[in-house]
Amino acid sequence: MQGGVLRLFLETLLLSLIPSFEGRYALAVGIARGLEPLYSFAASSLGVIILSLVLPPLLLVIDNWLTREHVNTLLYWLSRVYARYVVNTRKKVSRYVDKYGYPGLLLFVAIPLPGTGVWTGSLAAMLLGMDTKRVIPLLILGGILSNTITITLALIGLMSL
Repeated sequence: MQGGVLRLFLETLLLSLIPSFEGRYALAVGIARGLEPLYSFAASSLGVIILSLVLPPLLLVIDNWLTREHVNTLLYWLSRVYARYVVNTRKKVSRYVDKYGYPGLLLFVAIPLPGTGVWTGSLAAMLLGMDTKRVIPLLILGGILSNTITITLALIGLMSL
């Protein structure tokens, strides 16, 4: 990879790690900035894999830390924001996971819409007490399916120009 391509690849990878932005939007931004679609897909999919491996165990630690009683004002504020995010996430994902279980989580992560994806799917899996070992492959597969849908739509759009 040449320097400019490597920089765009790394930028796309970093964008794919941002909550709610994730791979599907990073992929589109990478293509829009001139990164070859296959490289953009690879960078955003690498981000999906990283998030899927890191988030489920990390969220358990964060949840434990933010749900304790805090005297510090900043931590209290963060724990309130976190609690609100937890409630919203549970509402969003419960119709998929309650009805379909683990395949429902896969479907939820694979839908390339705002508020779905690896971040929200990881949090939902933790909240619902789902087995981390079973969740990680579903997050990876769902994120890559979301990227596949996104790149397909992007390429169809590029071909019609």
